[in-house]
Amino acid sequence: MAQDRLIKLANKKTGEVIYTTKNKKGVERKLEFKKFSKKTRKREIFKEIKK
Repeated sequence: MAQDRLIKLANKKTGEVIYTTKNKKGVERKLEFKKFSKKTRKREIFKEIKK
């Protein structure tokens, strides 16, 4: 993975962090995904934060 495209998604409730890539030319807003949380064992909202 290219390091400049790598972003960090965090869950505020559990503090979990997921890394993924982002097309910085096409997407200028902060990303927000519903991903599976291993701690709560259900889908939670993960938001983009600074590295």
